[in-house]
Amino acid sequence: MRSSTLVNGLDRAGMRAHLNAIGLISREFSQPFIGIVNSWNEMHPGHAHLQRLSQEVKNGVRMAGGVPFEFNTIAVCDGLAQGHVGMCFSLPSREIIADSIEVMVEAQRYDGLVFIGGCDKIVPGMLMALARLNLPAVFLPAGPMLPGRYQGRELAIYEVREAVGKVHKGEMTEEGLAELEEIICPSYGSCAMMGTANTMSCVAEGLGLALPGSSTTHAVFSRKLREAKQSGLEVVRLVQENIRPSEILTEKSFHNALRLSMALGGSSNLLLHIPAIAHEVGITLTADDIELISRSTPHLCDIKPSGRYVMKDLDEAGGVPAVMKELGNELLYLDAPTVNGRSWGEIVSTVANKNPQVIRTRDNAVHEHGSLAILKGNLAPEGAVVKQTAVAPSMRRHRGPARVFDSQEEAVETILAGRISPGDVLVIRYEGPKGGPGMRELLAVTSVLMGMGLGENTALITDGRFSGATRGPCVGHVAPEAAAGGLIAILQDGDMINIDIPGRELNVDLSMEVIKERFEKWSPKMPKVNSSYLSRYSRLVESVARGAVLKKEW
Repeated sequence: MRSSTLVNGLDRAGMRAHLNAIGLISREFSQPFIGIVNSWNEMHPGHAHLQRLSQEVKNGVRMAGGVPFEFNTIAVCDGLAQGHVGMCFSLPSREIIADSIEVMVEAQRYDGLVFIGGCDKIVPGMLMALARLNLPAVFLPAGPMLPGRYQGRELAIYEVREAVGKVHKGEMTEEGLAELEEIICPSYGSCAMMGTANTMSCVAEGLGLALPGSSTTHAVFSRKLREAKQSGLEVVRLVQENIRPSEILTEKSFHNALRLSMALGGSSNLLLHIPAIAHEVGITLTADDIELISRSTPHLCDIKPSGRYVMKDLDEAGGVPAVMKELGNELLYLDAPTVNGRSWGEIVSTVANKNPQVIRTRDNAVHEHGSLAILKGNLAPEGAVVKQTAVAPSMRRHRGPARVFDSQEEAVETILAGRISPGDVLVIRYEGPKGGPGMRELLAVTSVLMGMGLGENTALITDGRFSGATRGPCVGHVAPEAAAGGLIAILQDGDMINIDIPGRELNVDLSMEVIKERFEKWSPKMPKVNSSYLSRYSRLVESVARGAVLKKEW
């Protein structure tokens, strides 16, 4: 075991003395050392409950004959970072999470790992570290929160943000908004919808890295405590049998996870995160790969923010295993292994779809194709992404004049002032990984668009990204971004933008002569944030088309 580096041999007396100081006895020196990577955070509803889960993981580790050691990593709450400069730090936190875990694990020589996390950048950051370190490991999803209930309807967090626009329009009172604020987040957990947090937890399960069913088990359910204990038991078995992530994270498992995401109606942010995780094990996944899978995967689950149901409904219907069962061996590699020692074929043979209204059959799909569409054209030669299942049929093809903004704040101010007309195409640039820096989620602007009644007649394109809560004709991840000299950098008000989702095209009506003339006068804008870390990040970050991973060389 790796931990023998710390405890075996006469010259390791100093290390053993340090371990004695924290209460270990000699018998434990021969047992597997298990790192419990916890993203517990007092200011984060998705992670405030993780100390109890960690305790149950440790109980499971000890039951199986291992020695648990808990340590923490950072956890940014995207819900708190929305709409201000703090969002510039969210995506870059993914790299810090992965790197900080690598530092601890390599320095302290754990034999196996359990990762506990549940929100937007924490899950992919942990999965990147899990793949990179290639030690026996289990991922434990922190679990969704219960939905809010207002006037007889079950709601998720994005609906309170959209309500702000309704207040501005006079369709809702400030008192009604205050009441909604009080009840919409009734428990700990990740937001009660198929946003980025729950998409990526489901991805972890689809990859085979989490216990079956665990990604939809809600944070406040006692079942989550039992899953925590079982995760501790499983990781010791994985160490004893020397089963590593490289045996689970294969091309088959990434194929399965992408199929699952498209069937669930997953967040557009998976276009950033799944390629980054695959990159850690030497597998290249491109936007074209994701487009190919999306085109051939039916959308089976009508989950908020674009659908009718909440995560609790998905869990009660059977969760990820039931979705995998509906996809079947025609679309999945059911021989792919999982951390509980069973293949997906063995798992789905024992489950049932308990609610075909929530998890549709393939012959009764919500949409024929998966949730994401990759658009290309002169505005996005490397690609752009839209959550096509969240776009009204009337907006799937749209041509309109550009209204150009160099930040989200400028766009929000203009929308709230009533200066956007139906048919306009909002263009928000310098929000990419380099130009933001940090590629902010633009949930503030998309929520206001929906709340102001512009969600089905106004389009938006950006080199930034969207929250998993975003719905409507919103095209993000435009690459190359403005700061890298993409065509989006020289757009002007009135330029005619053509969005064709069925045709997978994104173009602007500009001649080569005009493009050349504008670029001769162009120079990139300075980043919005003066930050030591973000300055380094901006220099090292790759294109969003490659998962916004960091270059290994300066």
